[in-house]
Amino acid sequence: MTIEKRVLELIKGPILALGYSDVAVTYKKEMGTFYLRVMIDKEEVISLEEIIAVNDLVSPLLDKADLIQNEYVLDVTSFGAEKPIKVECLEKYVGKYVHLHLSHPCKGENILEGDLDEVNSDIVKLSFRVKTRLVKVEIPRKDIDDARLAIKF
Repeated sequence: MTIEKRVLELIKGPILALGYSDVAVTYKKEMGTFYLRVMIDKEEVISLEEIIAVNDLVSPLLDKADLIQNEYVLDVTSFGAEKPIKVECLEKYVGKYVHLHLSHPCKGENILEGDLDEVNSDIVKLSFRVKTRLVKVEIPRKDIDDARLAIKF
């Protein structure tokens, strides 16, 4: 079992008990330093105080379990402004600006970014701009491979 999986197994329950909806863990070496990143998510915006509280919860659990032999930096963070979205949960994001990766092209494109107008069990309706023109499309939900929130410029 990888370090990430062992750490996730240890901390996921206590973090979810605080009301978070998702937890992910990465462990990698960057510029000579090992980083253990714990990413948390929930519906509402996550404050700095919440990040600190999760850090204060996780740190002693990791110290006690002693799963990682190397020195590392613990980095607790949110998934960020472009957090991934589970395709089965798209309904929660109607009205948001999203990035969709498609398995079958729509209007000749495999990647679309736009406003999520409507979602039902079979179809996702998206509005996006091509230059100054607003285009509205219906995408079969089964054709969406990957989704995330996006930043609108």
